[in-house]
Amino acid sequence: MITSGSQTPLQLIPNILDEVHSLQRIQCHCATAQGVGFKHYVNDSLMRFFEQCQRYVEDVENNKTALKEVEVFKSSVEMEEVRRRMASRLQIPLSQITTDLVEAAFFLCSYEFAIKSENSPWCNLLDEVDAEVLEYKNDLKQYWKRAYGHDINRKSSCSLFHDLFRRLDQASYDYRFGEVTKAVSIQVGHAETLLPLLSLMGFFRDETPLTAENFSQQHNRKFRTSWMVPYAANLLFVLYECSDGLRLQFFINEKPMTFPKINHSAPLYETVRNHLSDLLDGCDFKKECELPRVRPTKTEL
Repeated sequence: MITSGSQTPLQLIPNILDEVHSLQRIQCHCATAQGVGFKHYVNDSLMRFFEQCQRYVEDVENNKTALKEVEVFKSSVEMEEVRRRMASRLQIPLSQITTDLVEAAFFLCSYEFAIKSENSPWCNLLDEVDAEVLEYKNDLKQYWKRAYGHDINRKSSCSLFHDLFRRLDQASYDYRFGEVTKAVSIQVGHAETLLPLLSLMGFFRDETPLTAENFSQQHNRKFRTSWMVPYAANLLFVLYECSDGLRLQFFINEKPMTFPKINHSAPLYETVRNHLSDLLDGCDFKKECELPRVRPTKTEL
């Protein structure tokens, strides 16, 4: 691992997430230092790319069958057992406990633990097995709605992917032929911003896709949204000046990660570009997101 003591970071590009679902638009709050404000602007077309991608909107967001795996899992044996255990703890008929009520209790337990750091009474309605089932149900939803479940989920982030590497390329060029004038670029989004981008680059991909039928096989899965996009999740791409050239290190939630299929914690920047060459040379947002044209059928006179 490259240490900051012997190398100089040239560019840091975090995409900071604060998953507050009540926000409808990205809001950037910039601090001031001694009366000097930092320039900022809202670019929803870049950071909320999924709203601009018509193919994603039609094929996933507005498609009732896109999340069929989630609906099947809600009626699975595992979810039925969670309902039975909760009804038993409350000593009420099973018919009064729906899947939605079970999930509501799980979220209330989670939120109070995360916000207040205390064991909420809602948590007493669940055990560890219940929590694992409900966590999988949520991961299953994000997998099929924002990640590997449908190819367009990942491809919808092409514009943000190219913007990221455009900034890194500019820093690399400035370093080689001039002076680096922009040390840090900060972009603010949501989980909906990060999950497609992470998936596009191949992070947290399991060999076996997540489905409604293979919960028992997914206990050691890589795709866990509670780890990938918790509160204030962030991605950082840092360029370092080293004796053999510029190197790129990737962090998620302040923890270093290796790029998929690259066995180095901070590979040469050109190595990363070569590894992602198919995306850099392609991944055209307009082509990926446009809806297929419906050709009128020919009729005989």
